[in-house]
Amino acid sequence: MAKKIAIIGSTGSIGTQTLDVVRNTGLTVTAMSCGHNIDLFEKQIREFHPLLVAMAEEKDAIDLKARLADMDVKVLHGMEGLIAVAQEESCDTVVTAIVGMIGVEPTLAAIEAGKDIALANKETLVTAGHLVMKAAREKGVQILPVDSEHSAIFQSLQGRADSKISKILLTASGGPFRGKTRADLENVTVEQALAHPNWSMGAKITIDSASMVNKGLEMIEAHWLFDVSMDQIQVIIQPQSIIHSAVEYEDGGVIAQLGAPDMKLPIQYALTYPNRFPLPGERLDFTKISSIQIETPDKETFLGLPLAEKASSIGGSMPTVLNEANEHAVAAFLAGKIRFLEIYDMIQYAMDQHKLIAHPGLSEILETRDWTDEILLSHYGI
Repeated sequence: MAKKIAIIGSTGSIGTQTLDVVRNTGLTVTAMSCGHNIDLFEKQIREFHPLLVAMAEEKDAIDLKARLADMDVKVLHGMEGLIAVAQEESCDTVVTAIVGMIGVEPTLAAIEAGKDIALANKETLVTAGHLVMKAAREKGVQILPVDSEHSAIFQSLQGRADSKISKILLTASGGPFRGKTRADLENVTVEQALAHPNWSMGAKITIDSASMVNKGLEMIEAHWLFDVSMDQIQVIIQPQSIIHSAVEYEDGGVIAQLGAPDMKLPIQYALTYPNRFPLPGERLDFTKISSIQIETPDKETFLGLPLAEKASSIGGSMPTVLNEANEHAVAAFLAGKIRFLEIYDMIQYAMDQHKLIAHPGLSEILETRDWTDEILLSHYGI
């Protein structure tokens, strides 16, 4: 393939799997960014020969530049570096594989430069969906979902012509704590929360899956991606991760995307759309499936869903508070500073304290992010 891509976050879970897809399809990587894993990043650069790379910290960028003295590659750092990667002149598509709100600015910069977006950074749409989708329409660029569920919805929408969506069936595995009560979750450990039964993901997303905040964020993401109301999105628990999501049309027909739980499939589809290419890996064997389980989410125990529904219904700057409070709380939980259920408490506290901004621009979204961190630090001391 002749397509050229840039990857924001090449050393993380999605980034490394994106490079597996590159190896399989013959795509060209023109730019890459990394947080702090300099050893792996150097190996990736030497294999894929990008023109431009960026690291989070200046000291790491200086170290990397010295290591790459024998190569013709430009090394930058910080947000300036991320934006440069996102706008690298020769690339066609930018893969936003970075975790957190740090993805908002480079995504908007990539759209401004006319790049298609392979979106794996849900926080971008949760906090700035109104800005991102408007910019994408104005620039005529595609937002191609990489999350397995949103890719499944996207795939189920192909060939729909003028058929109207009745609702989206957004699936969730239920995570490691499916079926547990609040009492069961009082003293769960970080190790238990990270033990996802089906998917191999980064730590932050795995904790979000355990709390089901991840599914709440995905509801908001689906609202923006597919232009449907939150009321048209129904979350269902599908613990085997066979059905990745589905679309019900106005005539009652349901089209679903099924497959083995492998993130390389949605990554490759986003990068090769509208074509499909061979992909090595596990296949779904229908002869070994005796049944497909479907359950209803427990919103009394897993407050991630109702908190997201509330934030989305309020709108404006509230989804940013939801997202940033969750990022803050998850970091605290992973560091052993709070208990698992206190993640919900911190989110609820920040939302209760927030003075809504009805139509936030980018600067106000970033200010709301900083306010959220400050109010939680002030109240909880962490």
